Amino acid sequence: MPELINRPEYLKQLVQNRDVDLVKIITGIRRCGKSSLLDLFHQYLANNGVPEANIIHMNLESLRYRNLSDYLAFYDYISGRISKNGKTYLLFDELQAVEHWEKAIESFRLDFDVDIYITGSNAYLLSTELSTLLSGRYVEIRMQPLSFKEFLSFYNFSPNITVEEKFQRYLQFGGMPVLREYNFNEARINQALDGIYSTVVLHDILQRNPQADPGTLQKIMLFLCSNIGSITSPNSIGNVLSNEGDIKTGKVKNIAGKTVEKYISMLRSAFIFYSVGRYDVKGKQLLKTLGKNYIIDMGFRNMLLGYRDADRGHIIENIVFLELLRRDYRVYIGKIGETEIDFVAEKPNDKIYIQVTESMLSPETRERELRPLQMIPDNYEKIILSMDRNYITSYDGIKSLNLLDWLLS
Repeated sequence: MPELINRPEYLKQLVQNRDVDLVKIITGIRRCGKSSLLDLFHQYLANNGVPEANIIHMNLESLRYRNLSDYLAFYDYISGRISKNGKTYLLFDELQAVEHWEKAIESFRLDFDVDIYITGSNAYLLSTELSTLLSGRYVEIRMQPLSFKEFLSFYNFSPNITVEEKFQRYLQFGGMPVLREYNFNEARINQALDGIYSTVVLHDILQRNPQADPGTLQKIMLFLCSNIGSITSPNSIGNVLSNEGDIKTGKVKNIAGKTVEKYISMLRSAFIFYSVGRYDVKGKQLLKTLGKNYIIDMGFRNMLLGYRDADRGHIIENIVFLELLRRDYRVYIGKIGETEIDFVAEKPNDKIYIQVTESMLSPETRERELRPLQMIPDNYEKIILSMDRNYITSYDGIKSLNLLDWLLS
């Protein structure tokens, strides 16, 4: 077995939920480290006195379990192996391979003394049937590729590389853990990312949505990758693609927007994209129209489009968005009057407003970035993140932080 790479933040979440009577569901894009996390948790249990006989750990995508593709066979197989002494820990990887698995899981909960952990690579795992059956009885742990902080401890860099240069690599290659094996060889990394991306598209999107057209899916994917962090609506995307003759609008004018919406929701369900709504800061309400889309990992975007330095502003905005999610914030795009705030990030008893920009050095940029924050009428923390390393840490109470320091804090 390859050496396991620790992901302490996620392991901590599993440990904190241990023996709580909820099914623990770890979700995230394929190959972002879910299986390794289950391995780490298995190790943790073994090191903390749980006998191997009380740990059942299976990857359901392995052909070894090909006869367990429906919930009854699965239930019979597992119940025969559950220990009679003490609690048994059930660790199931890629459980979406078992049809109606949720019925078996609910039954294990009722019939035995077990603690259950599941991973899955698409949101259909949490689709309506499951939510109904396990309503309120599961906790979702959303796993992402490596954060910048994890990226630094994951790779061995030669000692003379600056943190800025490491960040440049992170922007270019992203944080998929599997890339560690390629030591920044660009051609190999792109091959590996292409393989993961194709699997996601085939397994987690097209198999689930046989009516979907692969060509349209790819066009919408490329459009979203090119327009990361830009405000768009399904209709506006539909119009652009219709004008290029990509989506047949037929007689009904609006079908393009509806089609686009369907495809974006497929990409969201496979955890490739996040859609973020807009929030009116003064009116304190969510707006129905015009959100932004952010990609789960920069490596995929650069593999599909090629890496362009010109997009750095949007790329770092995407990275800040993912980091806010890791820190358990709910994130919106803010609107105040006619201006935009990059992020309004909320927790039950905390809120921060964030602007992200490559640099604050030019007076025009400074004025543009500060103005929306200065217009906000409340006293929650307001922050500007940039790549600057200068002595100014605040503009009239608005904090100015170096992006890398913030990511590593």
